[in-house]
Formats: sequence, structure tokens, C-alpha cells
Amino acid sequence: MGYIYIERFNLWYTFEAFNMDMMGPILGKIMQVGIFPNLALLFVFYTMEVWKLAKGVLIGALPYLIVSIALMA
Repeated sequence: MGYIYIERFNLWYTFEAFNMDMMGPILGKIMQVGIFPNLALLFVFYTMEVWKLAKGVLIGALPYLIVSIALMA
């Protein structure tokens, strides 16, 4: 999802224009954008009361959330 976001808004040029000091917060935001489809799927599974699938999606999204928080700090 993050790659699609970068391609859609043509952010490769922006990444090349800024220094590497700015890449941490930008990559953290892109990681957060990548979590959104997982959270939508989590909501669907939670609504359908399929608890094991919802738990699996949440556990799969957790590392991306942790990395995005670490990159933002």
C-alpha cells in the first residue's frame, strides 16, 4: 500500500530532493498509510465476528505500527 501511495502521488522526486534527515518521519507516515487496509480488513472481520481472523490481521499490522512509531520519534 505504501508503494502504491508513493507511485500515485509521485513522491520519488520529493524523496530525492530532500536530505536523508527528513526520510525518517516521511517513511513513518508512509508506514502508517500502509496500515490502513489492514485496519479496514480488521473492522470487517470484527463486524462479521470472525475473531481468529481479526486477531491475525491485528497481529500482522502490529509490527508496521511499531516501526512507524519508531521512525516518527
